[in-house]
Amino acid sequence: MSIYELMMAGAAVVFTPKVLLFICIGNIMGVIFGALPGISASMAVALMIPFTLTLDPVGSIAFLSAVYCSAVTGGGIPAILFKIPGTPSSAVTTFDGYPLACRGKAGKALLLILVSSAFGGLVSALGMLLVSRQLSEIGLRFGPSELFAVAFLGLSVLTSMDEDKMLKTVISGLLGLFLATMAMDPVEGVPRLTFGSTYLLGGIPMIPAMVGMFAVSEVLKQVARPTEIKIDGTPSLKDSPMHVSFAEWWSLKWTMIRCSILGTLVGILPGAGATIASFLGYGMEIKLSKHPEEFGNGSLTGLCASETSNNAATGGAMVPLLSLGIPGGNAAAVMVAALMLQGVQVGPLLLKSQPSYLSSVFLSMAVTNVLMVVIAVVVAKMFVKLMKIPYYFLGPLIILFAAVGSYAAQNNITDILVTMLAGMAGYFMIEFRYSPAALTLGLVLGDICENNLRRAVMITRGDVLAVFARPITAGLMTVCVIFLLLPVIKKFLRSRRGV
Repeated sequence: MSIYELMMAGAAVVFTPKVLLFICIGNIMGVIFGALPGISASMAVALMIPFTLTLDPVGSIAFLSAVYCSAVTGGGIPAILFKIPGTPSSAVTTFDGYPLACRGKAGKALLLILVSSAFGGLVSALGMLLVSRQLSEIGLRFGPSELFAVAFLGLSVLTSMDEDKMLKTVISGLLGLFLATMAMDPVEGVPRLTFGSTYLLGGIPMIPAMVGMFAVSEVLKQVARPTEIKIDGTPSLKDSPMHVSFAEWWSLKWTMIRCSILGTLVGILPGAGATIASFLGYGMEIKLSKHPEEFGNGSLTGLCASETSNNAATGGAMVPLLSLGIPGGNAAAVMVAALMLQGVQVGPLLLKSQPSYLSSVFLSMAVTNVLMVVIAVVVAKMFVKLMKIPYYFLGPLIILFAAVGSYAAQNNITDILVTMLAGMAGYFMIEFRYSPAALTLGLVLGDICENNLRRAVMITRGDVLAVFARPITAGLMTVCVIFLLLPVIKKFLRSRRGV
């Protein structure tokens, strides 16, 4: 299928009244959820899953992509106005956004992040369109051993997710792998670790677990340690025009291009995501800048680097999802679960059998990145009022959405119990500095790793060395070992040098 035919197939799905309406709703809800502290992009996507049940699978992923992209952008609004990142990927935005707002340039800062976000999102969507099909063609040649190596490559980023608490992050990931084994054995067909429960024969359901891990745990955290938001004295948009001169845009052109490419590449790496992309983009621009002392004090370059990078990661995260069936981040993992609910088998065959998935996601992300600039401007002007909503109203509402979303997945009341247990587990993990994101990564990729490794060993009749002797598998596992050891080596060298 040519690019023209591919785009026409996608346009036939996206540019219908129903899907366009859902994309607009996804934009509005994504920006609002992203702008509210304590609601991450992954949580926003998870909460919107019940709405996808009225759409076909292609329309569903187009809608969820819109929610994902706009939520990442919306997180920058409170980061600038209140120095409170709406999403984890907007943490870097506070470094230069809030100082600009304090100098009466809140409007300029908001316009800059919106246009930078749209630029990064469009570039990454284009990259996704150009790369996914080729990667899918290569993926069709993969056997069980290669698919295991690809999934393990996603797990290998555990050591890079948080170098300050690397051991706890790895333990969290291993716990996720362990929980993934609580199901019917995929080869032998016997129950494992189900403790006599028929509910666990299908494994721990992903949607209730993720909604609880990301949504309920954040509510519990806010209840335990509420975030103080002071409206009085907060930088206002009333006397701050949303204007950036042409000269300032021109000076940022290479920053936007570099960070778009970097963010897309980081997004492609399973488990990396927008937060890592944001920090890497910001760090890269500091090293390349002639005036690094300006960063952290209201630098337009720093603000542009942060928001371009984290939004570019959204398109990158869709590449492994569409081409290999491997989620590039937590939000992408929720999308995989949403597709599975509708009976879609994600993996290398997806784009071969239904290429319209690729073009519909590209077009929905393109429409989203244009629409969200207008929508986010309106939300930003209303946001000071939204921030006055007491959390004792907002918190229960989030839990209500979480319960409804979990129940709607399988119409099983036990799923709500799983959501609440996952929420409490996620809260205690955060309290003791473990990583719920790493646990989720292990839970999502654990089943893929185990099934493909066991199939590969069965094909070679128990010869484990033959499994890893295949050229592509050996190459990917070498990269995995490098990814696993590099942060450890760096940390050791830094400690030796006393840095």
